[in-house]
Amino acid sequence: MTDMPKPHDGVAAIAPYIGGADAVAGRRDAVKLSANESPLGPSPRALAAAREAAAGMARYPDGGATALRQSLAARHNIEAGRIVCGAGSDELLHLLAQVFLRPGDEAIHSAHGFLVYAIVARSAGAVPVAVAESNLCADVDAMLAAVTPRTRMVFLANPNNPTGSCLSAAEVGRLHAGLRPDVLLVLDAAYAEYVRMPGYDSGIELARRHGNVAVTRTFSKAYGLAGLRLGWCYASAAVADALNRVRGPFNVTAMAQQAGLAALADEAHLRRALAHNERWLPWLAQQIAGAGFEVLPSAGNFLLVRIPAPLTAAAADAYLQRRGVILRRMEAYGLPDCLRLSAGLEADNHRLAEAFTALAQQPPPEAGVA
Repeated sequence: MTDMPKPHDGVAAIAPYIGGADAVAGRRDAVKLSANESPLGPSPRALAAAREAAAGMARYPDGGATALRQSLAARHNIEAGRIVCGAGSDELLHLLAQVFLRPGDEAIHSAHGFLVYAIVARSAGAVPVAVAESNLCADVDAMLAAVTPRTRMVFLANPNNPTGSCLSAAEVGRLHAGLRPDVLLVLDAAYAEYVRMPGYDSGIELARRHGNVAVTRTFSKAYGLAGLRLGWCYASAAVADALNRVRGPFNVTAMAQQAGLAALADEAHLRRALAHNERWLPWLAQQIAGAGFEVLPSAGNFLLVRIPAPLTAAAADAYLQRRGVILRRMEAYGLPDCLRLSAGLEADNHRLAEAFTALAQQPPPEAGVA
């Protein structure tokens, strides 16, 4: 057909985001550890709240997510008027790019940062600039050196997905101090709840003091609400106002709002989810490293595992899937020799560890190992 509208060049350059696999053909017992989801799932109180809210789905939700913003403000000691809720933090990243990036602008991100940063930049007609990392960690000096007169946004995932690396509040502050006032620093703190590193801050304190900082958070990870799509952003009143002008008037469903409120109130469930991760992620790292694979330190709820040559990540992934374990391939992140995994339930973790041990002891024929 020739009578079709043409998207702008930035959209045509986007490589669509593809999530982690969630099934293995021929196996109904496969364990999905490819998406950094909470193995404990949502709070029972959140499930009950969502079911109750579903009964009223004929009516529009609160367009301002007022009660949820007030609860978040009380939890984090911040101003409700500077919070914007969205359909996952992904939507908020898109909105920030839509509002603050123009065609020809540049948006900086670390080379192995979240794939969505380049997507939202290109969707706004801007140019994503990937900056080399240092030992798979964002390099503040390199990012500052990449700033040009065209730079209008800097994305930083902290902790970073998929590498698991994390910068201290001092390093993030140094990055911010090196930026012009007209450059917006977007701090993606999707995994903030899991961090136990001394000197860490999600970015809220920086955003509280400066008008060119926006922090995005999510209920998808530690709170186990990935399927409901719920996130929030904290920024200056001016940035929040701009986002509210362009977001959909009812962008957060009533079920998501009520589930979010209940999840925030159920602190015991959150503690259980975090304690589960603190127990099993180090155990998995030890088991997999003991089998002979390099496991990178992680501040989140996932691990990045490097597959040593001559075995390939593709062959390892195929082998693990045959054993009913689904991990995430990393070619799209520029890490073709790596696989990423999240901690599962106890039985899942044992199956995963046993699969890696078997992989090390008897590599698959397609790996080219004698």
